[in-house]
Amino acid sequence: MQPNSIKRPLYIDKIKPFIGKQVIKVLTGQRRVGKSYLLLQLIDEIKLLYADANIIYMNIEHHEYDVIRTHTALYEYVATQLKPGVSNFLLIDEVQEVNSFELCLRSLLAESKCDIICTGSNAKMLSGELATTLSGRYVQFPIYTLSYSEFLEFHQLENVNKSLTLYLQLGGMPYLIHTGLEESVVMEYLRNVNSTILLKDVVARESIRNVSFLENLTAFLADNTGSLLSALNISKYLKSQMQLVPTQTVLNYLRALTNAYYVHKVQRAEVKGLKIFEVGEKYYFEDLGLRNAIRHFDYRNDVNKLMENVVYLDLKRKGYTVFVGQIGQKEVDFMAEKNGERLYVQVAYMLTDQQTIDREFGNLLLIADNYPKYVVTMDEISAGKDFKGIRQIHLRDFLLM
Repeated sequence: MQPNSIKRPLYIDKIKPFIGKQVIKVLTGQRRVGKSYLLLQLIDEIKLLYADANIIYMNIEHHEYDVIRTHTALYEYVATQLKPGVSNFLLIDEVQEVNSFELCLRSLLAESKCDIICTGSNAKMLSGELATTLSGRYVQFPIYTLSYSEFLEFHQLENVNKSLTLYLQLGGMPYLIHTGLEESVVMEYLRNVNSTILLKDVVARESIRNVSFLENLTAFLADNTGSLLSALNISKYLKSQMQLVPTQTVLNYLRALTNAYYVHKVQRAEVKGLKIFEVGEKYYFEDLGLRNAIRHFDYRNDVNKLMENVVYLDLKRKGYTVFVGQIGQKEVDFMAEKNGERLYVQVAYMLTDQQTIDREFGNLLLIADNYPKYVVTMDEISAGKDFKGIRQIHLRDFLLM
């Protein structure tokens, strides 16, 4: 194993079966979520599987590869590193920095030159021309920040409420294993990461002109995490704050943030029939620590937002496609689907009064199917109880399911 590196079997176990197969393995996700470390860990796995492995490892952002910015230059360099008569493996970190890299990868794959694994920090790399050029020739592995169980393992913490609060406050960036969990140190690191992502992966890559508005937009999303939004009502709000920004600009900037995996857009869908609503969606942050670095952590006022965000990320890590469920005028926080199965989740801090209980359980009771239904809370007393087939569960237990 690489030094100072903790394995993440959630991803390694998914990728390993594809090693040696004639398909490009693409690890995608926000900057600093650990893709580079996973790539290095995969080198260890390859060495165990192939005694004769010739491994060509490239981090395109390193100075030594500055001259490789075209698909032709990339192909020519790889050709000089290949060895005959052995198993060749090409691992490229941040491959999107090479213009038209997909043309090089397609040629190498077609010629059976090497097995290919690469990482990228922008969703656009798997759209448009790339999707056409490599159609059917790649498999994508989304990489996320640390899950709650990984957070406990990385920082050698017990599964108690204090650890959960730290997770909600500091987030799951793997590098925190090096900084420690002192709030002031972590937040300084996260503010620097925020700047890097916004400037390098959003402003530069998407040719953003109004950086001040972009910063205001991220702050707005932090304030409204988990609220139903639309580009139009964001534009109207900004107008009320004396910022005149066209709706199309808001759409473009939201798309840029999602392309960088900085935030996730969650659309609404009817529980019956799965009609997708084009207007009104929710946005959740890839990392709660980054969100809290924008808006100071306020547990009392933010806990519901943070709980929703962490439940959403947990469902995504587990491979679910996630929607906001719509039942007439009622809403279910999450409707998640995977392999033809479905589950529903409502999130509430505490069920302190009958009105809250009726709302959280009542919305789920309107759903006639027999798929699992959960109300996730921080309530210690009622956790684990069932009500008409709906399970109330503590957030800690839900995240460790």
